[in-house]
Amino acid sequence: MPILPIEAYTSQEWLDREKRIIFGNSWQFAGFMEDLSDPGDYLTVQCGFQNILLVKGRDQRIRAFHNLCRHRGTQLLRAVGKKQKALTCPYHDWTYDLSGQLISVPEKEKEFPDLEIDKICLHKASVDIWRGMIWVHPKADAPSIIHYFDGIAEHLGPHDPMRLIEYPDTKIEKLIKANWKIVVENYIDVYHLAHLHSNTLQMYDHAKAEFGFVNDHYMFWEPLVKKYKDNLDQLIPYKRIAEMTDEYIGAYVPWLFPSLGLSETESSWSTFHVIPLAPDLTKVVLRSKLEPMTDWEYMRLGMKSGEAWKKIMGVDTKYKSEDPNDPMASGDFMEEDIFACEQQQKSLTNPLFSIAASAKQGESPIRNFQQIIAGWMKTEQN
Repeated sequence: MPILPIEAYTSQEWLDREKRIIFGNSWQFAGFMEDLSDPGDYLTVQCGFQNILLVKGRDQRIRAFHNLCRHRGTQLLRAVGKKQKALTCPYHDWTYDLSGQLISVPEKEKEFPDLEIDKICLHKASVDIWRGMIWVHPKADAPSIIHYFDGIAEHLGPHDPMRLIEYPDTKIEKLIKANWKIVVENYIDVYHLAHLHSNTLQMYDHAKAEFGFVNDHYMFWEPLVKKYKDNLDQLIPYKRIAEMTDEYIGAYVPWLFPSLGLSETESSWSTFHVIPLAPDLTKVVLRSKLEPMTDWEYMRLGMKSGEAWKKIMGVDTKYKSEDPNDPMASGDFMEEDIFACEQQQKSLTNPLFSIAASAKQGESPIRNFQQIIAGWMKTEQN
């Protein structure tokens, strides 16, 4: 290490190339199937420089289009919405049906007498479903998503995300003042788990972690420590995932290239979506699904888990602080990670910055990830 130069983490020009080469040419996570439950429901996704809209048609089919009016290029839809009857450009009211076909142009006979409406359709993108997640690719003729994830599925947890429930208060959004690759590298850094998170992820046996890359995707699994496993029924904060029988128990934490992490545990299934905003700014959206529970069960299990952690595992922070906002004394592993990522980003501007050495095993995923990024970036030169 390092495989990548410092400007890969600080340069707008480098980020623009990543948007064009990587995010504009790969499958991107768009959401869950239930996000588009009814005809007319839509959402938009940024894939590099291209904004893609996904909409569910009256035939129940999800379609993906470039969010670009064919008249003057104005963005048709913003963010997410429900039960849209048609797709109307806000600029001049050109209107498309839910299959992307242009159906109405104001003042057509006067202003566009020769325009053949039935020959104009929104530019198509590709959309597919994989493990209950909606994925989108900017190209209409994208390679098969099955081929894209070839070999990684067998390393994922046994969870069935499609039958699990997303609870509104489990969705978290964070802005991290660091390059998106620093966030990813922290996610796949095995070496830091036993140190930065010694008092926040102590329920997993990091020394027995199994990890490595399958093509561009990363697999990771680690077992529970004995104390946690022996007292699991008292310690887990939610219902145990039905598929997580003793045979499969452990934490599955893969990274799906380029920008989605999964956290598949004994009581939750979560997505960790990394969205680059600037060379030194990244948005992370965390969404979690759980076993169906009543509100009473949800509260009761949480309270029981909290008490059991104090009694059995011992609850204490690695660092003490009088500052209530000190991330290193928060007892929250995500706040610890954010602090580490932001400190790393700051250090890149220090003229004395260098990396003296990297861990042979525990930081090997970082080196491999940087090599994958370097390989993608070379494709533009060839």
